[in-house]
Amino acid sequence: MKSGASIQEPVDATGLRVAVAWATFNEAVTGGLREGAVAWLETAGAEVDVVAVPGAFELPLVARQLATNHDAVVAIGAVIEGETDHYEHVAHRASEGLMRVMLDTGTPVAFGILTARDPEHARVRSMPGHANKGAEAAEAAVRTALVLRDLRPE
Repeated sequence: MKSGASIQEPVDATGLRVAVAWATFNEAVTGGLREGAVAWLETAGAEVDVVAVPGAFELPLVARQLATNHDAVVAIGAVIEGETDHYEHVAHRASEGLMRVMLDTGTPVAFGILTARDPEHARVRSMPGHANKGAEAAEAAVRTALVLRDLRPE
C-alpha cells in the first residue's frame, strides 16, 4: 500500500500544475491569501496559474473549469459577516460548491476561503508568514494531489 508524504516532510510539487482561483471581493484580505498560496507553490516547484474571480460565490464554477486541466486548485476568498444573512448563504454555498467540484472531478480543491465574523481575524490570517491560510490551502491541495497520484494504478 502506498501512502503520501508525512506532513513534516518537505513537499516537492515539481511537475504539478496548480491553479489559484482568488476572489477579488475583500481584496485587502484575499490578496494576501493569494500571495501566500503562490509563494508556497512556487517554493515547492509547482507550475502556477492564477485566475481572478469576482467573489467567493463564483469560485466553484471557475474551480470546476480549472479542475479539467490542473492537478489541483486552490480556491481563495474571504466572506466576512455583515448586518444581513448574506455571509452565511455565500459561505455555505461556496463550500458546498467546492466540495462538489472536488468529488465530481477527482481533482483536489483546497478550501482557502476565510469565513470570519471579525474583519481583523481575516486580516491576521492573510498576512505573510507561517499563519497565512492561503499558503496552508496550497499545501493541502498539493499534498492531496500527491496522495492521489500515488494511489493510481501503475
